[in-house]
Amino acid sequence: MTDGRGYGTRATESTVTVVIVNWNSGELLRRCLDGLSRQTRRPEQVIVADNGSNDGSADGLADNYPGVEVLRLQGNLGFAAANNRAVAQAATRWVALLNPDALPEPGWIEALMRAAEENGEFSLFASRLLLADDPRRLDGTGDVYYTNGLAARRDHGRLARDRGVIREEVFSPCAAAALYPVEAFRDHGGFDESYFCYFEDVDLAFRLRLAGHRCLYVPDAVVRHVGSALTGFRSEFTLYHGHRNLVWTFFKDMPTPLLLLYLPQHVLMNLFALAYFTWGGRGAAIARAKWDAVRGLPRVLRHRGDVQARRKVGWRDIRRVLTRGVFSYSRRFREEPP
Repeated sequence: MTDGRGYGTRATESTVTVVIVNWNSGELLRRCLDGLSRQTRRPEQVIVADNGSNDGSADGLADNYPGVEVLRLQGNLGFAAANNRAVAQAATRWVALLNPDALPEPGWIEALMRAAEENGEFSLFASRLLLADDPRRLDGTGDVYYTNGLAARRDHGRLARDRGVIREEVFSPCAAAALYPVEAFRDHGGFDESYFCYFEDVDLAFRLRLAGHRCLYVPDAVVRHVGSALTGFRSEFTLYHGHRNLVWTFFKDMPTPLLLLYLPQHVLMNLFALAYFTWGGRGAAIARAKWDAVRGLPRVLRHRGDVQARRKVGWRDIRRVLTRGVFSYSRRFREEPP
């Protein structure tokens, strides 16, 4: 008997693998695994995909955390590719992705799995992220996607007591702490490895939405998130990958009627980004991001054909979950990309 998502029986529905991608995470990885060891609902499998760390953070994990599998990769393949390699080894119905700088509260897995069991119309599940250094404030309550092609963490920086206290649909989960069905993740190609990191979770969620999947925000699935602990918040690395990849996502995933409708907004946003970051002293990084985005468009447009061919929902259904507001540019530029 299949469930509402078409992925198998109830007997396999409750199993979950946690995947952590590590790259020189140091003590943060240990704190993350300590948080997993205190879960009220333990995962059936834990995989640490190590991207060629040289700080010793992946050494001795199996001794200190029995049952943890360490997948050692050859060099730093990036967040996207490392997750794909690990999910390929998952032997469960669900996979929960968790960043090493995301420290889960004891009820995190239990809350996500309960939400999955109770809400069969949803396939993706987003966690409640608190700022690790100021847990009174939110790091995010799922991701929003703007009609201009930007994306951001919903409620970032807001007081936790005021926002994100009910379950509700969001555009996509932040992959720092999110639950996905393994079969859907694999069937749709996982994260786009050409992204390396940043925006790959928005892109995957967009592709899954086109195929009929939806995302639910789960407020009692709580994680304290350091955020860009390794790449650096607002660093040139973050700026480059975020702003290159957002262009690729817009052209790959946006249904044709919406692409034509919102293309002027997208062009305007990119021009604004070039001016904004150049004025802020980071002109080289933003120019390189946009130039490489344009250079990569022929490949992206070839991939677009495959993505749009799998679309099962109408463009109006996609428009319903997009966030509108062309004057949000400067505020969103100051935030960390998904």
